[in-house]
Amino acid sequence: MKRQSNDLLAIVQSYFQDHLRRVRGASDHTVRTYGDALRLFFVFLADHVGRPVAALRLDDIRADAVLAFLDHVESKRRNAATTRNCRLAAIRSFVDHLLRHDVTHAAQYGRILAIPTKRARQRLVSYLEPDEARAVIAQTHATRPTPTSTRDRALLLFLYNTGARVGEALAVRSRDLRLDRPRQVRLHGKGNKDRLCPIWAETATALRDLVAKAGSPDEPIFRNAHGAALTRDGVAYVIAKYVRRAAESSPHLRRRKVTPHVLRHSCAVALLQAGVDVTVIRDYLGHASIATTSRYLATNLDMKRDVLAAFWKRAGLDRKGGSTWRASPKLIAFLESL
Repeated sequence: MKRQSNDLLAIVQSYFQDHLRRVRGASDHTVRTYGDALRLFFVFLADHVGRPVAALRLDDIRADAVLAFLDHVESKRRNAATTRNCRLAAIRSFVDHLLRHDVTHAAQYGRILAIPTKRARQRLVSYLEPDEARAVIAQTHATRPTPTSTRDRALLLFLYNTGARVGEALAVRSRDLRLDRPRQVRLHGKGNKDRLCPIWAETATALRDLVAKAGSPDEPIFRNAHGAALTRDGVAYVIAKYVRRAAESSPHLRRRKVTPHVLRHSCAVALLQAGVDVTVIRDYLGHASIATTSRYLATNLDMKRDVLAAFWKRAGLDRKGGSTWRASPKLIAFLESL
């Protein structure tokens, strides 16, 4: 029993230190997410088998225990099916690693790998229309510019311009930027995959001040008031602050939760609206699959209306002589009296 406990610990360590980081090149965010999922699973498993976590064995990692954990995630923790599937993905990844190091339990690991994901409702992508994004960015210079507002303007322009993930933006150093023509930035994406993104002249101008203050080319561009690297929470706070300000003149923004990823979605939808091919957008955003990028096609209602109008015209079904319906004064009076 002691030997199996030690084996499990050693495999968990090799999974995170060697496989995830060195082999897969997973980001810190992915490592944390998978770590949280396995921590929850091992705590549940210990209670399930009636032993402390330190005494868990390879024999304990079975399909019935995983299914019980997934049911616990949904019924007790009240997580959605998408979260349940994310937990399962983490467990599958770890079990796949187990299979390479412990073939004696191949049958039980195979049953875990065969557990299907649960069909979940696909949520529509949340994004800002170009005029909404511009309204938010404009708030950074709504008053007299300060060092903080200058940084915030550069940050919001950069996120909207490049569609970068927040982790990619926070990792940008001076050496990754070229602010003269051809203006571009090298982004370090998921799986240690780099990509080049062009940047607007306006974005380059906003970034020059930050580059001048960075000092070393290895220092992060986006830093807080104390000179330390800005955090994910810091970026979220900055965006929320300017969305609140923009909502004073655009009340509909009060109902919107705008996160750093919403700006990424906003970039993608703006590119689609501009007629950019979806495969180009895939490479621009650093998506591994075209299926991920295709989500944006189902999002924008104006684009759907334009496609329908073009189809209607192409089919020779243009309406002629139609009149626009107008509500009568009596109808309006009736509705106002309700």
